[in-house]
Amino acid sequence: MDDGSDFYTFQKHKPNSGTRITSSMEDYLEMICRLFKKQDIVRINELAEKLHVRPSSASKMVGNLKYSGLVTFEKYGYIKPTDSGFSVGEYLLYRHDVLNRLLCLINKSENETEQVEKIEHFFDENTVRNIDKFLKSKI
Repeated sequence: MDDGSDFYTFQKHKPNSGTRITSSMEDYLEMICRLFKKQDIVRINELAEKLHVRPSSASKMVGNLKYSGLVTFEKYGYIKPTDSGFSVGEYLLYRHDVLNRLLCLINKSENETEQVEKIEHFFDENTVRNIDKFLKSKI
């Protein structure tokens, strides 16, 4: 019988992935990398449009990502992931894809982006990689 010793409040269980970025910063970096893979240029207005935020909000968050060493950005210029930023971004894209495939399998659907966006920050890397292995075994 479970004695409840592993139960805590949500805040206590909130994941600390060891990265120095917040969930919001992850969302921005994920989108920057998603766009960057399709084109050579990523601009603030395009990023803001894709994330449904104001350009001023996108600019502030990109500034935070720049400060963290994950992107390069000059005012009125282009956004580009650094090598470190692209490495983190690649994992974020992978995580999104794995969770989307899992939820599509469970829900017998084609796209579960909304659900993935709600939950993706709460899985640690080991779990994501194990979900991927599980999904590959189902093929």
